[in-house]
Order: sequence, then structure tokens, then C-alpha cells
Amino acid sequence: MQIGLIGLQYSGKTTLFNTLAGIEEDPAASMKDEATIEVVKVPDARLDKLTEMFNPKKKINATIEVFDIPGLRKSDDGKLKITTNFLNSVRNNDSLFYVIRQFRDDSVLHPMNHIDPLSDVLFLETEFLLSDLEFFENRIEKVRKDAMKTKDEKLMKELPILEKCMEHLESEKPLRTLELDENELRTLSGYQLLTIKPLMIGINFDEDSFDKVDSIIEEVKNGLGEDSDTEVIPFFAKIEYELSMLDEDDRATFMDDYGISESALAKILGTSYKVLGLQSFFTVGEDECRAWTIKKNYTAQDSAGVIHTDFYNRFIRAEVTSYDDYIQYGSFAKCKEAGVWRLEGKEYIVKDGDILNIRHS
Repeated sequence: MQIGLIGLQYSGKTTLFNTLAGIEEDPAASMKDEATIEVVKVPDARLDKLTEMFNPKKKINATIEVFDIPGLRKSDDGKLKITTNFLNSVRNNDSLFYVIRQFRDDSVLHPMNHIDPLSDVLFLETEFLLSDLEFFENRIEKVRKDAMKTKDEKLMKELPILEKCMEHLESEKPLRTLELDENELRTLSGYQLLTIKPLMIGINFDEDSFDKVDSIIEEVKNGLGEDSDTEVIPFFAKIEYELSMLDEDDRATFMDDYGISESALAKILGTSYKVLGLQSFFTVGEDECRAWTIKKNYTAQDSAGVIHTDFYNRFIRAEVTSYDDYIQYGSFAKCKEAGVWRLEGKEYIVKDGDILNIRHS
């Protein structure tokens, strides 16, 4: 799964990317023209606890790909320019994360010459909406012509779906707020539409803005409209970056001093799992404790296939206990005694935090 970080130049987007990726800042990175990709470990306190209990040779976190898409900056005519390359970079992601500037720094001017988070959010939303509108205008025209000529049944079924989406976009609402059934989503899935992608918004504050966090988050949420359930996350990019460079003990002290209860990494990646409909299950043992990423409603057989295709094809049963039950009872033997360890068939729906052992032929 891929998250695309999107923002205007000097929003703190690349600082956030470096924090998530655990890499040192490069002053020239804000002027780059190509997207940077890193595979980021997803922090999980449950995996940490299981590793502590089993003391395995290896601990393997779930991972997610994060793309740092070059920031939007002014062109020679003094206007912010949305390029085809930029839009293509955005399309290649499963979800979008807008990095929006609230911090003030007179040495780093905002591209629009003002600090207004809601204005920046609406600028991006409008540009992506216009891009989707252009696609639907062209696609509807083509489908109508081809359907009239060929009487193709598939095209005839596609047309009302396209028109439904077009009408929604013309009302200035993104497609993620439109109710679409499985057939409609399947029809649209190949078009890489921008406003249908799950969205998160991060507001980048500075340490002088602690008292403004709640009011600004509320303003942005209200500005998105009552149909939107978009997650809006406050973070402090500069502080979080400094935090990520510390060792574990110093990090805990630093977080306590600044009143930070959860790191940006944990907060953002946790929210990403939520909006993408993802969850984790675990495999444990003396050799390895590992978190695996699956979609919600995956069956035991589907989940086995994530580990190895042979496990899917040769699936017999899954030994299952929940993370909470295992922590409560402390061993598989005691889980069996308590009746919370069980054998499940291939249709069992795996739950977040399940510990699985796959039996296969």
C-alpha cells in the first residue's frame, strides 16, 4: 500500500517524510523534481510486547510505502502550477496525505504569501476535482459515441455510472463523499481518479501554536463540508523530526517535555491503516515475531496466502487466538485451557490482532 505526501513548497512535507522514513534531512530536497519513495516500518506496540515475550531471532514489522511528491511551487509567471507529472505522481498512490502549513517562518515564505490552512486544502481539493471533471467530460463523450455505434452492453452500463459521478463533481464535491456500490467502484477502479482516493490531512504547527490547534483543526473540518469524514491530524514537523533522531530513552523524555503522547509516525500510519481499511495479524515463535498487513474481512485462507501462496493453496486449518487473550493467559497452553485457542476453517474472518498458526498440507 502506498501513501502519497502532497503539499505546497515549504509546508514541511519533506521534513515529515524524513521523520517517517528515519533519514537525515537534505537541505536541497525541497527543490527536487522527482518523487522519493521509502518503505516505512509500521510501529505496533503489540508486536513489541510479543517480541519481548518470545525473544525471537528476528522481529519484522508490517511496512507501508510512503511517497514524497515534489512540493508545488510557483512557476516563472508567479503562479502555482499543477503539472501533468505532478498529477501522475499523485495518481500512483492508494491514499493521499495533504501536508498543510500553519507554522510561521519569515525566512521561508509561503508560496501564496499567506498562512491559511483551509485555503491550502481547498486549493488542492479544487485542482484534483477539476482534473477528475476533465476526465469525466472526455470519457462520457467517448462512451456515448462508441455506445451509439457499437451498442456495446458494457459501455451502456458504464454511462450512467460516469454521469452519476460527473453530477457529483459538478456540485463541487469529491468522489470520496459519493455513495458507490461494489459494481460502480469496480467500473471506476482502472481510472486512477484523484478525488476518490482516501484522504488524510496533516496540519503542520510550530511550538508557538499549541493554543491554536483545536480551533484550526475545527475550521478545516468545517471547510471540507458536512459530507466529509476526512481525518485531520495536527503534528509538529520540526519537533517530530528532532524526536525521531533521538535514542529511545531520550525520546521518551523529549515527548514528556513537549506533552507529546504519540509520535507522528504512529499517529499517521495508524490513521492510514484506518482509512485504507487495513489491519494486522501476527505470527510468533522463537525464530520470528512478525506483523502481517491484510485488508479487513480477509478470511483465514486469504491471510495464509499473504504469508505464502502455498499456504493458500494447501490450507487446512488456522490455529487462532487473539492478542488480548494471549497477553491475559501468557501462553498457548493456557489459552487452550481457557478455551480461547481454537481451530478455524478457511472462511473464518481474521480480526485485527489475531495470532495465527497456519496448518497446511
